[in-house]
Amino acid sequence: MIAMAFQFMSVSHEPVAYALPFFGVTLALEFYLGWKWRGKIYDVPEAAASIGMGIGSMIINLGMKAVAFTGYTFLHQFRLFDIGWHWWSWLLLVPLDDFSFYWHHRFSHHVRFLWAGHVNHHSALHLNLATALRQGWGEQVYKYVWWAWLPLLGFPPLMVLMMISFSLLYQYCLHTELIGKLPRGIEFIFNTPSHHRVHHASNVRYLDTNLGGVFIIWDRLFGTFAGERDDDRPIYGLTHNIHTIRLLLIAGHEFVAMGRDVRRAPKFTDRLRYIFGAPGWSHDGPDLRARTMRKLLAEGKISADFHAETK
Repeated sequence: MIAMAFQFMSVSHEPVAYALPFFGVTLALEFYLGWKWRGKIYDVPEAAASIGMGIGSMIINLGMKAVAFTGYTFLHQFRLFDIGWHWWSWLLLVPLDDFSFYWHHRFSHHVRFLWAGHVNHHSALHLNLATALRQGWGEQVYKYVWWAWLPLLGFPPLMVLMMISFSLLYQYCLHTELIGKLPRGIEFIFNTPSHHRVHHASNVRYLDTNLGGVFIIWDRLFGTFAGERDDDRPIYGLTHNIHTIRLLLIAGHEFVAMGRDVRRAPKFTDRLRYIFGAPGWSHDGPDLRARTMRKLLAEGKISADFHAETK
């Protein structure tokens, strides 16, 4: 079964592989248009690091997709329905895939050891198409668990994996400042560059919001939506920025920080909270969890431009 997995997960079944020329052309186009229209929207060393993170992520993901395909194939034996490769099954899979992505993404922001695998994607100080390629390496190890219910439901394993890739291609296009707000109907239903700028911001009111992939409906339903405001322009990066272009440090800095916090925690329960609790919690320092800071903002105890690095 493992040999079959590697055969099926070859380049011929990977939509992202076909998109590599598209990445190159659009990166160059955005670089040129950004320079012509708005000045500097790219930091070249940072963008190079983002591309390097993307290459590393693709290599790791190739192996993890093979593992996921093996697991999905096993689960598919116990499927509830026989859902084949039909046009209507693709239409059904799109929202179900995005629902899975929303919860995977939400937990990746709210559980610290998952955040450690995802934080790399948020560590760039600029938002552009290169930032879209800054994918976390650790995240590739666990993320496919969130889609395991779809093969059980009856969707073919390869179909599920291809849909995950199609969703990522859509999300790639959201990482830009060159596209403003779209018509209201589109902004209400779909994730857009405006919504995703908010997601990448470290502003207090924007933290842990707009977690959907293709659709923004999930955020509106589950209380994680925030609209982009002219009076609170997004500030990109982390609440504690890492200021490095070294790939291993980008990929692993939060795992190191988490391990350091676990070692210094005085109680076993505190150690568990540093692993499974929300990022920003501390047993002996200020509470910098997103929900806490938003509460302080609502109470007027901190300003909208509060930033952990300048506290």
